[in-house]
Amino acid sequence: MNDSNLKTPQAISAFLQGTQLSELTVNKSGSYSFIARTLKQTAYFSLSKKDKSIVVEYLMKITQYSRQQLTRLVAQYRDTSWIGSHYLKRHQFPTKYTRGDIVLLANTDIAHETLSGLATKKLFERAYQIYHDMDYERLAMISVAHIYNLRKSKTYLLKRYDFDKTKRTSVSIAERRKPVTNGKPGYIRIDTVHQGDLDKQKGVYHINATDEVTQFEVVCSVEKISEQYLIPVLAALLTTFPFEILGFHSDNGSEYINKNVERLLNKLHVEFTKSRSRKSNDNALAECKNGAIIRKHLGYIHIPQKWAPLLNEFDQNYLTPYINYHRPCLFAKEIIDKHGKIKKIYPYKLMMTPYEKFKSLPDAKQYLKPGTTFIELDEIAMKLTDLQAAEQLQSAKKIMFKKIFEDK
Repeated sequence: MNDSNLKTPQAISAFLQGTQLSELTVNKSGSYSFIARTLKQTAYFSLSKKDKSIVVEYLMKITQYSRQQLTRLVAQYRDTSWIGSHYLKRHQFPTKYTRGDIVLLANTDIAHETLSGLATKKLFERAYQIYHDMDYERLAMISVAHIYNLRKSKTYLLKRYDFDKTKRTSVSIAERRKPVTNGKPGYIRIDTVHQGDLDKQKGVYHINATDEVTQFEVVCSVEKISEQYLIPVLAALLTTFPFEILGFHSDNGSEYINKNVERLLNKLHVEFTKSRSRKSNDNALAECKNGAIIRKHLGYIHIPQKWAPLLNEFDQNYLTPYINYHRPCLFAKEIIDKHGKIKKIYPYKLMMTPYEKFKSLPDAKQYLKPGTTFIELDEIAMKLTDLQAAEQLQSAKKIMFKKIFEDK
């Protein structure tokens, strides 16, 4: 379109009246130059307010811009005599160290396994001043701080990847070592078993505590492993054992390694230990019982948390008595083989229940809790035969699971 004759508001007004039913547009790429040319040839900034509105209406029709957008573009032309995108040129410091210098730094760090910035600068100075290697001329003058800047650059990182090993977090709670029982009962291994998730809903948790010497085991169930639920159950669990608790060993889970559990054990004068790094056998006894007892009798399927009291009642009345008084366990005997190595064997004659193992200890009475006698414990052991105890356990378990799953 030849718009050279449209230099006055009057001519533009007549043009608009004659093209009311027409649609005239300009290419988007040429919109800025068209607006600038129109503002210039109409002397837009010297016009009256009425005439300016005519020019704006004309520009809106041709460019299809909104009034707000045109107002911004007109203001830009008024301030800069130019319309276009804003590109801000940021200040950049001159580059002193080249890509080759950064590669030299990376190679030096690889060879010397990343020394401190001060030592690295000394190496650069020696390479240039003593060995007259001109490649290090610029690096010999580098500041220590800038060495660390270059180590963050993309060129350096592409040349060299430096991975740090996982660093253990030091926690002052519990002693990181394997318990030493010296053949005495009362050193328990404890672990938590989770009864699965379903639709992002947590299941119940089982607390499994096993004495290392006698394999006497106590199982409890809790709704959650927070302080509110766990501490009362732990306190009750520790009193269930027929002997005094001398040691408490767990893995490094936060449900046990915390100030609340530490405070409870200190109050009872119980030694608190935790598993060592890369020593998977430290809590192997508890892990073994998790599979042989918890998973075998309570399974893997999700059980909602609201059933924790019912499960805990089953644990106390049926499961714990059965596994301690009626379920035989193998006990190890250490021998020295022909190569002089200590080897563990499991003779059949050493298979007995945890309670029988406890009674077989030399002078077992000395380990009993105050107020507990073997007469009382024998009554519990002889109240039911092994078969009757197992059948009672299965019957109670069937009733319990029927109640749980019918509720679903």
